[in-house]
Amino acid sequence: MRHRGRLVFWCVLCGLLMTLGICLGLWQWQRAADKREWLEAMANAPLVESPRGTPAEGSEIVIEGRFLGGQTLFLDNRTLNGRLGVGVLVPLMDEYGQRWLVDRGFLETGMSRATPAVSTPEGTVRITGRWQSDGRQAPVFGENLEGQRLQQIEPAAWQQGFSFDGWVHQHSGKGQLPVWWTPNVMPPERHTAYAVQWWSLATVAFIALLVGARRLNADRRRLGRTRPEELLGRGRGVPDKANSRAGEVRG
Repeated sequence: MRHRGRLVFWCVLCGLLMTLGICLGLWQWQRAADKREWLEAMANAPLVESPRGTPAEGSEIVIEGRFLGGQTLFLDNRTLNGRLGVGVLVPLMDEYGQRWLVDRGFLETGMSRATPAVSTPEGTVRITGRWQSDGRQAPVFGENLEGQRLQQIEPAAWQQGFSFDGWVHQHSGKGQLPVWWTPNVMPPERHTAYAVQWWSLATVAFIALLVGARRLNADRRRLGRTRPEELLGRGRGVPDKANSRAGEVRG
């Protein structure tokens, strides 16, 4: 019974590892496919001039309007080429009265925690940038807004809302600063490599299942053959010892 329990435990353990490896491998494989589609969509994203609705994710958009420099906030802890600074976030009112949130680019500040100073172009500007939708972000522990610094982009930090859920990463036009933003996307090849690793784990678990089950069954059969003989030998040994002791008494 004990060996049967060990065999069942081993099969269940290996089966769980096989299921885990297969499922996680399929998940990573699907993630790789999704990333390929996303990168392809980014590469083929349309160029939209003066959009009147929410742009498609990754679209290149051209908007004309006026920066609202008095509402500038700064995205804290940005780096560019080893330099520490902030991202400059400024609302822009376009010609249709739509409010856009624009990331103008990188401003170096070093280790200083003083409020950064940046000039804002006056009058009408025409800018081009990449549209990023306001997707799920990592949680912020503590206050997101400290003075004029944001820990992560949050449109709700401005009292007056924006026309669309997202922001524009400016890369050309008046008022542009050095570009710090790049899409933070794990390449599809890495997801594929992870999928292969998980499937390798499932393969190893399958081999371990076969080898372990074979050995446990062999041990059970071997013990099943030797146990009756051992019991018989013990049974024979008891009278012999008794007889020897009796002979000693007689002597």
